[in-house]
Amino acid sequence: MSAYELRKSALVAAATGQKREIQYPRKADGRARYPSEIFGENVFTLKTMAKALPKPIFASFLKQRRGRQNLDKTTADSIAHAVRVWAMDRGATHYTHWFQPQTGTTAEKHDAFLSLVPSFTPGGEEVTALDQFSGSQLLQSEPDASSFPSGGMRTTFEARGYTIWDTSSSMFVQEGPNGTSILYVPSVYISYNGDALDEKTVLLRSNEVLSRAASELVNLIEPEAHVSHVYTTLGTEQEFFLVDRTMYALRPDLKITGRTLVGQLPPRHQQLEDHYFGRIPSRVMRVISELELECLKLGIPIKTRHNEVAPGQFEVAPIFEEASAAVDHNLLTMDVLHKVAHRHNLRVLYHEKPFKGINGSGKHCNWSMSTSRGENLLDPTVRPETNHRFILFLLAVLRALQEHAALLRVAISSSSNEHRLGAQEAPPGIISAFLGDQLTEVLDAIEQNRPLKNFSVPQFQSIKVGGTVLDVKVAALPSIARDLTDRNRTSPFAFTGNKFEFRAVGSKQSPSFPVTVLNCAVTAAVGEITAALRAQAEAGGRARPSEEDKLAVIRQFIGLTKNVRFEGDNYSEEWTREAERRGLPNIRTAPEAFTHLIKPKHMDMLVKDTGIFTASELTSRYHIINERYAKDVLIEAETLVTIVGQQILPAAFEYRKGLAEAAAALKAVDVGAGPEVDTLNVLTPLVAALQGQLRALTQASEAAVAHASDDSNSHARFACENLVPAIASTRAAADALEVVVADKFWPLPKYTELLLTI
Repeated sequence: MSAYELRKSALVAAATGQKREIQYPRKADGRARYPSEIFGENVFTLKTMAKALPKPIFASFLKQRRGRQNLDKTTADSIAHAVRVWAMDRGATHYTHWFQPQTGTTAEKHDAFLSLVPSFTPGGEEVTALDQFSGSQLLQSEPDASSFPSGGMRTTFEARGYTIWDTSSSMFVQEGPNGTSILYVPSVYISYNGDALDEKTVLLRSNEVLSRAASELVNLIEPEAHVSHVYTTLGTEQEFFLVDRTMYALRPDLKITGRTLVGQLPPRHQQLEDHYFGRIPSRVMRVISELELECLKLGIPIKTRHNEVAPGQFEVAPIFEEASAAVDHNLLTMDVLHKVAHRHNLRVLYHEKPFKGINGSGKHCNWSMSTSRGENLLDPTVRPETNHRFILFLLAVLRALQEHAALLRVAISSSSNEHRLGAQEAPPGIISAFLGDQLTEVLDAIEQNRPLKNFSVPQFQSIKVGGTVLDVKVAALPSIARDLTDRNRTSPFAFTGNKFEFRAVGSKQSPSFPVTVLNCAVTAAVGEITAALRAQAEAGGRARPSEEDKLAVIRQFIGLTKNVRFEGDNYSEEWTREAERRGLPNIRTAPEAFTHLIKPKHMDMLVKDTGIFTASELTSRYHIINERYAKDVLIEAETLVTIVGQQILPAAFEYRKGLAEAAAALKAVDVGAGPEVDTLNVLTPLVAALQGQLRALTQASEAAVAHASDDSNSHARFACENLVPAIASTRAAADALEVVVADKFWPLPKYTELLLTI
């Protein structure tokens, strides 16, 4: 069967194939179960654990979980036995320590509960089959540490590493094949020497240091608060594309790199702006509905689903959770969506830019801080101008951005996200914060020691900062609540009511490292503000800062952080020039960004000031991200070389041969030169141009391989400066051929088939 026939049969199958249907869970009387009744049924929650364990054992575990004591063998064995019984009652045959190596995804190794125990009888030795799970098996496992990225910390012959149960995350079961399931034990991953080799260990560390710093600041300015800890909250809006799986199977570039390396836009894509928030296609609705059901069972609070801007693009978003749980749940959601889409003969694409010319995908990380009393520290309340606690923490975030913008740029940098950042669809590489007119006025008024201005809202009413009502001048409609800020989708870091939305994070990325970096930078800024408050109070002979002391420090940090605030269009050239004038870093490429990770200013903050990383851990991460970038780009180049050489050029040759034969036949019967000759005259230079680009790309790829022994950043820079433009030029030449070569000869599913066949 030819490539053309495969494409057409895939189209027919997508249109006529049997659709998967599942039955929503129902009660014994036939009524549907409420989502709240399903939520978390496959999770070994604290409530479930409390029912399964003796009270003293459960109390001992809670003390350990709060950091007050180590987990003893008796408690560990009791928990292991209880969770094994609970999991096996749900069909579990295996368990796995589920962890987050520095690969951007998760990892797992399955071990069976089944054990063979020898016993001695008068007739000789026998073995007895038992289902067992000990406390030591629960607490740790040993994956191969030499087979995961370590940035030089581990060599091939130094293979030992450990996964250790993260007791702050609940265990859960996932349904497997043939009616079985697997018990998942969320874990951290460290080397034999105790170095963090994963994303989660450093996130947990950053949560702890931010908690201590933020609690100290709250208790300093509000001694009656008695805040014991502060935790970061996170909500991750996950964008993705869905394509027909058969079409996907016919695209080597999608399978190998996650994005299309060739392809022309169809006549209609997103330019009519009708896909965003439009009706969700029925096939996609089936996928997302099944995803939501699976997530309910796993305790993942999916709240929102909708079409995104580009055709074939969608989004799901959860309710906010504690940051570590939110990261676990985001990665688990991505995994579950992959499995569910497969069942519906669809493929989910998480690459930030799988299709050239239309919007890519992000993972908007909505971040805030809450106290042990449940108070959101970034809630401006009705009168933010008098809420000094809110203003101080707001300024701490702005100070973090101002001091460590380059570090945040590192956290969002990858070969895939580079295609999206600044592409008139996502924030640029310049890190700035958007607050909105009203909060900007609050800070300006405080700094200038003047009353707040009134705002004139066109067509509506005059309101003050703190006013929250809009009259839409339609009698049948109620007055509506108005947030303190508008939304700025061009900003990489926008305040959106009671949280910051870190919009620049890529859809394929784990949110763990970006959140870790943000936590660290805010921790340093909170410490700086706390020290300034103490110094201000001591200068006045006071044990604690007065209201005047708070205002003095607030005015100081308003002035210090002005440069990082920007309320306009982040896509504009004017902002690029303005940012340069303000001294904000404009880091244009990932390899350039990576160098900032080990610059003294940022390294001191991450290693000495906050202690989140050791120097070796940070250096290793630096090498890992550089190596990953170079490898990703080289894989793309070699994939494109193969596609062009083995599929596109042969298709063009075959089409050209047919045209030449037709032209010769016409000439033989004295018909004269027909349109075939005209097409040949267009086609031949395009083929020659693509052959030239292919040679240049091949040479650049070979040179990149030769540079692999260089310093990791030099290798990444070489790939960025040589391979990336060569890939783009080769693509342009191939895409020019696509519009000339007849459809029946083209070997790859086109954008129309990929984007519109769901």
